[in-house]
Amino acid sequence: MSRAVPWSEKSTVIRPEVAAAPPYNAGMTIDEATRRYGLTKIAKLASGENPFGASPRIAAALAKLDLSIYPDPAGLKLRQAIADTLDVAAGKVILGNGSEDLIEIVCRAVLRSGDDMVTLYPSFPLHEIYAGICGARTVRVPIRDDFSIDEQALLDAVARRPRMLMFANPMNPVGSFLDRAGFDRLCQALHPSTVLVIDEAYIEYADPDRFPDALAMLRDLDNPFIVLRTFSKAYGLAGLRLGYGITSDSEFTEVLDRVRTPFNVNSVAQTSGLVALEDRAHMERSIRHNAVERERVAAALQAAGGRVAPSQGNFLFFSFGSPSTDLAEDLLAHGVIVKPWLQPGYTDFCRMTIGSREANDQFLQAVHAILAA
Repeated sequence: MSRAVPWSEKSTVIRPEVAAAPPYNAGMTIDEATRRYGLTKIAKLASGENPFGASPRIAAALAKLDLSIYPDPAGLKLRQAIADTLDVAAGKVILGNGSEDLIEIVCRAVLRSGDDMVTLYPSFPLHEIYAGICGARTVRVPIRDDFSIDEQALLDAVARRPRMLMFANPMNPVGSFLDRAGFDRLCQALHPSTVLVIDEAYIEYADPDRFPDALAMLRDLDNPFIVLRTFSKAYGLAGLRLGYGITSDSEFTEVLDRVRTPFNVNSVAQTSGLVALEDRAHMERSIRHNAVERERVAAALQAAGGRVAPSQGNFLFFSFGSPSTDLAEDLLAHGVIVKPWLQPGYTDFCRMTIGSREANDQFLQAVHAILAA
């Protein structure tokens, strides 16, 4: 009988880039929190979910689906609806199983071992993880102490002609953003060989009077680019995993399609996306709620002595100076789930999602109770 081989020996068959990749912190589920503490009232404020949920119109549309039939592998109806909404050619639209699926796709299509991928820091960890798995080096551009983007440092980084520039605008987890003037200067500084990936997962929550219209500003850019967006946040479809990208041209879309699995977006997600786009009033209601509650919760955290980053997302990045894992555990004991940030330099920060008013109040009451203990 052969002996059991420990994983430490088996791991030699795994590519070193994969073995070195850190696990992604996907956040705690309500079931896990309930099992650990036996609580019946949980405020899940860790993952950017929409407190209003999905459009109520979606249920009727799903009832008509034949789930025995494969989905449209190209998602033509949804791609056309997105194209019409954004005034772009349908050939520039690509669908993903969440926008993170498209992050992986563009990394696999573009990045080679030894390439540089420039990103803002702290970052959405999957930007760095997927780049690293492809063998690329991550070049971090840290934010300033006041949470603003260090534009000159970013320009200096792109001047070295990286293979890819990928960052979230608004930034996840901080909430800062690159404004119109800064975005224009960045585009002008890019070398034609640099692929630009702009992750706009939270764009619906940003102030349209201050935020750059990336799609309009990129129309004359010679670089290959993709602007990523999602139905998970403002449209409330996180459970269905539906994202999309707008590329520089249809040829780039076709290249990315070679990497994309043909049925990566299922029929339920495609149908739900179509209905969600039609029910704009539902989405706008959640945006208005977020703007009011984000300001209220930020002010309360600051009044309690917290350090809070100005945010253009549906979340707040905050610190009370203690380790983020300790604060997250203390909040969990009060029935509140937040996301402790684990990237070096920011391990005293947590990110909390702006939830319903009731959930936000539960969070603030828990914070005050912890600080008073």
